[in-house]
Amino acid sequence: MAWVLKMDEAIESGLVHDFDASLSGIGQELGAGAYSMSDVLALPIFKQEDSSLPPENETKHPPFQYVMCAATSPAVKLYDETLTYLNQGQSYEIRMLDNRKAGDIPEINGKLVKSIIRVVFHDRRLQYTEHQQLEGWKWNRPGDRLLDLDIPMSVGVIDIKTNPSQLNAVEFLWDPTKCTSAFIQVHCISTEFTPRKHGGEKGVPFRIQVDTFKQTENGEYTDHLHSASCQIKVFKPKGADRKQKTDREKMEKRTAHEKEKYQPSYDTTILTECSPWPDTPTTFVNNSPTPAPTFTSAQHNTYSVPDSNSSSPNHQGDGTSQGSGDQLHPSATIQETQQWLLKHRFSTYTRLFSNFSGADLLKLTREDLVQICGPADGIRLYNALKSRSVRPRLTIYVCQEPLRSVQLERQDAGNGDSSNGAIYVYHAIYLEEMAASEVTRKLALAFNIPLHQINQVYRQGPTGIHILVSDQMVQNFQDESCFLFTTIKAENGEGFHIILK
Repeated sequence: MAWVLKMDEAIESGLVHDFDASLSGIGQELGAGAYSMSDVLALPIFKQEDSSLPPENETKHPPFQYVMCAATSPAVKLYDETLTYLNQGQSYEIRMLDNRKAGDIPEINGKLVKSIIRVVFHDRRLQYTEHQQLEGWKWNRPGDRLLDLDIPMSVGVIDIKTNPSQLNAVEFLWDPTKCTSAFIQVHCISTEFTPRKHGGEKGVPFRIQVDTFKQTENGEYTDHLHSASCQIKVFKPKGADRKQKTDREKMEKRTAHEKEKYQPSYDTTILTECSPWPDTPTTFVNNSPTPAPTFTSAQHNTYSVPDSNSSSPNHQGDGTSQGSGDQLHPSATIQETQQWLLKHRFSTYTRLFSNFSGADLLKLTREDLVQICGPADGIRLYNALKSRSVRPRLTIYVCQEPLRSVQLERQDAGNGDSSNGAIYVYHAIYLEEMAASEVTRKLALAFNIPLHQINQVYRQGPTGIHILVSDQMVQNFQDESCFLFTTIKAENGEGFHIILK
């Protein structure tokens, strides 16, 4: 009955303004003991201060309750949300409890429901850039996941799924009428998302959120039933135990009057009701990669060549040099800046930069872009803004040898002086694949030759022999080699051969 006396004192002193909040201590004490069905039904329901929840939900009895078997911190003030410390990679049990009253949601009787467990950011600032933050983490920890389900330890979970593009979420089916426990492992630590690395107590807080759905008529689990979450901080192995001990020792040193302002530590953490997590494309990476946009070249040729056949390593259309339209100008409007982002495969960030003009975007430093977009896309965007080209693997210079009749005409016009003969203009061919087929394609593109009419490409060898250009020969070309080439008709009269000299 001690809690009853404390409740009366709190009401008399005017400290209790919300009945749900005043019952939070009772619920944690009940939650700390054995979990019989009667205890579960007696537990009070907690709500976060979330304006997005409709007012009628404040008195609605939730169908489920989730209890994580990890102690709460004693260094949390009375009416603040609980905080739980977790060790990186350690398995923690989340008990999935059926909290329905008799007759509630009868359509799920004898059926499975789907729950999605996520680890998400607590701070609003980080929530807005969650995708970029997670991409940066993925870049630094390739092959790792932020959240995993410890399948051997879990009980009653069915059809477990982890999406490779959603590293912070796991989903599974379960029967509410049966005992179900999901053991989770969080692999990210709170300090990995701080600008400057401090101790664990300076790290950013996360949230563990559980969203549960029932099956619709078309067989998909998309009808939302219930959501709940709790605040956590994640430490390196054993770090959570040390932090819990430190908080406990600090509280023991406080006076009795000061201790009254803080919550006691409970053995378990009850996830409190919240609004469902918005599973939108801006929050999580799509299941399938988004194809790069296709652009039509400004110069229309009589034949079609794929984008990868460009003679320039930075152009995605024809063989001409990079056009001025590929560079973002300071005078670009907001709409033009959005189009530039889409054209250069930064569609993920169009919403983030929705109010940026060309000048605004160009003012951002490399460090700014890495912090906003993560290391991978941040560096790529910086290079695109500065028009930094990628050095090709091999560069060769090629010139088409003028016809013999043209040379003679020019020599006659120059009184026989061969120095005033043919003018040799070379084209740069940039090779990325280092293959004979790439040489053929880019020669056709650079000199406006129909690709389907080129039968073979030869190199003139000693004593005038013709050597077939192979992949191995191309790989042994010296960088910045110069070639003259001529064309000869094929033996069958269809098409022609190219001979490099």
